[in-house]
Amino acid sequence: MDKSDFIGIIPARYASSRFPGKPLVKIGGKSMIQRVYEQVSKVLDCVYVATDDTRISEAVTAFGGKVMMTSDQHKSGTDRCFEAYVKSGTGRRVIVNIQGDEPFIQPKQIERLCACFDDPETQLATLVKPFKAEDGVEALFNPNTPKVVLNKNSEAIYFSRSVIPYKRGAEEKEWLSRHQYYKHIGLYAYRSDVLAEITKLPQSSLELAESLEQLRWIENGYKIKVGITEMETIGIDTPDDLLRAEQFLRSREQQGESF
Repeated sequence: MDKSDFIGIIPARYASSRFPGKPLVKIGGKSMIQRVYEQVSKVLDCVYVATDDTRISEAVTAFGGKVMMTSDQHKSGTDRCFEAYVKSGTGRRVIVNIQGDEPFIQPKQIERLCACFDDPETQLATLVKPFKAEDGVEALFNPNTPKVVLNKNSEAIYFSRSVIPYKRGAEEKEWLSRHQYYKHIGLYAYRSDVLAEITKLPQSSLELAESLEQLRWIENGYKIKVGITEMETIGIDTPDDLLRAEQFLRSREQQGESF
């Protein structure tokens, strides 16, 4: 596949229980949604923000981005992503779903995700990052960081907020040095026909148990190809996360990097 096969869609909501209006907060003089859009546009030549809020729509238009107004009834970013794809009328074969609160998503991560579709059998794809011993056992056991188990074909067997697999015969403090664990990076891509199918699926028992939408797809027999990245992402869910993001930006700018 080449660049013309892909479309990037960034679902963005204004309402948020923990951080209302976060797509429009400023980081180094630019809104978060603008930073996400610009990072994605370094790789993909067709990018849309999908939103149900006119404030976000106006902000995207103001910086020269493309935006698609979508329903305010969607229960997930996946559903919003599909509506925006249909409305775009582009007919592109693969949709890349980028979270609107990842202002420092790296172009190489998007490229790695897209490369999963070099395999014609790939239906859906996502990324993982290997846990390192220096991450510490607290990071491994953090339920807000989903873990992923892969098969020999680099496909996801299961996602869990619990630590999987359980390392029998070793103390928890030794687990990271005794087994390679993987952290899920919440970036997805789907073939257009598969995205149309999964948006029609009812919530599954595993999804409801773990509050992880991707388990619905696995439970219904879909295979999720997994690309491995060594790069960390910085998601912004709270005002405290915003402060850390600003510190990250300053440190990178001091090193001569630009975002």
